[in-house]
Amino acid sequence: MTRAALPMYDRAEIRPATDRLWAEIRDRLRAAGIDAPDALERPEDPWEVWQAPDLVLAQTCGLPYRRRLHGHVTLVGTPDYGLEGLEPGHYSSALVARAGDGRDLPALAGGVLAINEAGSQSGWAAIHAHAAAQGLEVSRAIRTGAHLDSARAVAEGRADLAALDAVTWRLIGAHDPALAAALRVVARTAPTPGLPLITGKGRDPAPVFAAVAGAIAALHPGDRAALGLRGLVAIPASAYLAVPIPPDPPIQ
Repeated sequence: MTRAALPMYDRAEIRPATDRLWAEIRDRLRAAGIDAPDALERPEDPWEVWQAPDLVLAQTCGLPYRRRLHGHVTLVGTPDYGLEGLEPGHYSSALVARAGDGRDLPALAGGVLAINEAGSQSGWAAIHAHAAAQGLEVSRAIRTGAHLDSARAVAEGRADLAALDAVTWRLIGAHDPALAAALRVVARTAPTPGLPLITGKGRDPAPVFAAVAGAIAALHPGDRAALGLRGLVAIPASAYLAVPIPPDPPIQ
């Protein structure tokens, strides 16, 4: 039995749309002769699925891909979320502080950074690179486990700064307007390739890419809008591997 998971933007409010997207993908995979599970898995630890030998489709993050998964999985493609001002399939991070906190980035970087995971491109690698380019250093960090929890940590005063990927920030604006209003964007990081789709090592990615692209195109416009999807693009592995790997964050 093959396995599939799309955990990266799986908010409860859009979960039905995600499940309908999977149904479209699943049926196209089966039509191409590829075994596909009836439903998506939603594991507590996504690594369990990312590293599964019977993986048919999953979405991961650029940092885990280049740090550990590359060479052990097959890159399929990158969803395009239609982010304004960015090339298809790319994203950046919004660096957010409390709305009432008027400090600039150098001052905020000297405070406490909330990060979702040490292995997150958007939550850690992006802000590390942005700060380093300006001669700044993040000296204290707390781990929250999720971008949404990082946003809450800043809004509630438990942290001074957080890096939220642009899709997550857009979803917070749509579904948590009070939280979005409690935060302000201080800066945006340089764009990098977005969250890639992967399949098992040795699997031909072409029919999987075709199934996902066809599913996105066939999805009801309301579901496409809810998910923010525009299509699927082919970004080479070399583009992911060219992004620097950051040091471990200073988690306290």
